[in-house]
Amino acid sequence: MPKLDLSTIPAKTGSGYPGKLSDGFEGRSVQPLGDAGGLTQYGVNLVRLAPGAASSLRHYHMQQDEFVMVTKGVCTLIDDAGTHQLGVGDCATFPAGDANGHHLVNKTDAPAAFLVVGTRTKTETGYYSDIDMMVTFDEAGFSFTRKDGSPLTADQTGEDT
Repeated sequence: MPKLDLSTIPAKTGSGYPGKLSDGFEGRSVQPLGDAGGLTQYGVNLVRLAPGAASSLRHYHMQQDEFVMVTKGVCTLIDDAGTHQLGVGDCATFPAGDANGHHLVNKTDAPAAFLVVGTRTKTETGYYSDIDMMVTFDEAGFSFTRKDGSPLTADQTGEDT
């Protein structure tokens, strides 16, 4: 069994959201552990959140299951049912197709981290609960649009016109 050396796996910071929707994610970093280990059937990422950082915009997946487990500090899970404090060892699950928009936020003054495991599918559709945005993924990559599939506008992304 090959042991992964976390110190050799580059972390990606920020987000891939369009325009100014990507602002505010500077305190988020993701290490793609599953990719580093050659996994192809599911993804495994170690997500670190600086104080005040969020994991993502609130979202849900249509084709992919998602599992999270806090590994360091305290994270606040915010979903459609409200807020839930998660400490080390606490877990949450988000089945594919369950329209429960969720994300984790570090509301403490100490670093936090969690492991996220998710299904890998050839295509995916995700929806953002608090804004009119949808993401699709296929062999061409990620595409962000309005929930009805029409293009995002500058006022939605905060981009200068």
